[in-house]
Amino acid sequence: MTYGKKQGMAIVCGLISGCIIQTSLVAFGLSTFIKSNAELLLILKLLGAGYMLYLAYRVFTSPAVINTNTATKSKSVGALFKQGFIMNVINPKVSIFFMAFFPAFLYSKTQSLVVQFYTLGFLFMTTSFLIFSMLVFFSSSVGSTLKSNTRFGVVLKWAQITVFLGIAIFILITQ
Repeated sequence: MTYGKKQGMAIVCGLISGCIIQTSLVAFGLSTFIKSNAELLLILKLLGAGYMLYLAYRVFTSPAVINTNTATKSKSVGALFKQGFIMNVINPKVSIFFMAFFPAFLYSKTQSLVVQFYTLGFLFMTTSFLIFSMLVFFSSSVGSTLKSNTRFGVVLKWAQITVFLGIAIFILITQ
């Protein structure tokens, strides 16, 4: 909403590129631990579900407003890509999210855990790219309307809460 389509897509590409680093860290670090200890998977699932519940609580206690920062509208596309990349790579919540989320979706006892983590990582990146791109195009078109519509903020808030609760439940019930 703040930058427009071209600049918004630069941020999206930076964020998605940062996911490659996050996926690698989780794939090589977490898979080694899981190979050595089957009970660790259960602990990770419990921690992951707890983290999702925490995120749902944080959203619940936050105001239902859409914040934008218009002070930095003049940044170049390259600077915005770099900003998105750095934001993703140095954000420990992304690694924690991957560690919490991915183990629930491991799909094979015979395939390498590293391959499974990369598969899940690239599925996440593809899905995120599509969703973020739609948001960029949608929000740049109707940004001023959305910012002034308080109902949209409430709907967005409850959608986030529902998604986090759903993920927590899924993590807990998955074998």
